[in-house]
Amino acid sequence: MKTHDARSQNLREAVRFASGDTDCAGWHYPGTNGACVVMAAGAGVAKEPGTDRFAERFQKDGFSVLAFDFRYVGESGGAPRQIVRIGDQVADWTAAIGYAATLPEVDPERIAGWGFSLAAGHLFRVAARTPGLAAVIAQSPLVDNRAAAPNALRHETPAVILRFPLVALADAIGGVFGREPRLIPLAGDRGELAMLTTPDARDGAPALNPDNRYPDWQQQIAARSVLPLLNYRPGRSVRRVRCPIQFVVCTEDRSVLAAPAYRAAEQARESELVRIPGGHYAPFLDQHEQVVAAELDFLRRQLVVADPNAPERAGPLVG
Repeated sequence: MKTHDARSQNLREAVRFASGDTDCAGWHYPGTNGACVVMAAGAGVAKEPGTDRFAERFQKDGFSVLAFDFRYVGESGGAPRQIVRIGDQVADWTAAIGYAATLPEVDPERIAGWGFSLAAGHLFRVAARTPGLAAVIAQSPLVDNRAAAPNALRHETPAVILRFPLVALADAIGGVFGREPRLIPLAGDRGELAMLTTPDARDGAPALNPDNRYPDWQQQIAARSVLPLLNYRPGRSVRRVRCPIQFVVCTEDRSVLAAPAYRAAEQARESELVRIPGGHYAPFLDQHEQVVAAELDFLRRQLVVADPNAPERAGPLVG
């Protein structure tokens, strides 16, 4: 199914592709240079607030883009809703990359993955077992939640620390019996029952949804989804990734932390580290232009076939 989207300033079309026993919804932005960037955002974040601003800039530079929703989120299929299942999301990534390779203007050997937060963590695992992937951009990546979770707990009250596991466990048991999920906010203030109450977590809404640009985005997640994420360490796959990885790391990130990303960049076979000031959502806020410039520079160097008569390009903008 393809339908044009009149709301976007750029040409894009709605597409769907199979994943598991359902399908995922995506936006296809046709490009002109043969390369494609497959994009997905963090836990509970739909494709529009999580990728629109970057996808439009990539398309203007000639790249095709496939931005998609994971199952159970946004416009993708699957029930119950607002569920994060690690295995399913990793499989959705693989299905999206496979679908992107079938787009008529795309060279299957010039496909990159772009992930933000949790989606970037999944992308390490996908890239480690997808030999044909040409490059990866990991923006504010969740590398090691075993390190990040204790930090997040320091920004919560003892009452919530004691209550949350009970709520999540009750929701998980309810799921076994087919009950609808107990939904909690993606972000909250200290003392609130939410997925994150870190100092930069509340930047999510103004960063991703300024002026309520995306009123249909459901900024909630099933409580049962949080417990499996506590021990999630996708950065352990970095050593097996053969393609170049650009790590875009926020130096004051309190949600996923910067240190695990620094270590992963050192362990990767071929990596480029872009350090930017600010918290988890800085790439969508005051550092947006700097980050877009660095990411475009990386994509051009990794995916665009060089013209032998063209002047040599400069190296990375930020090291």
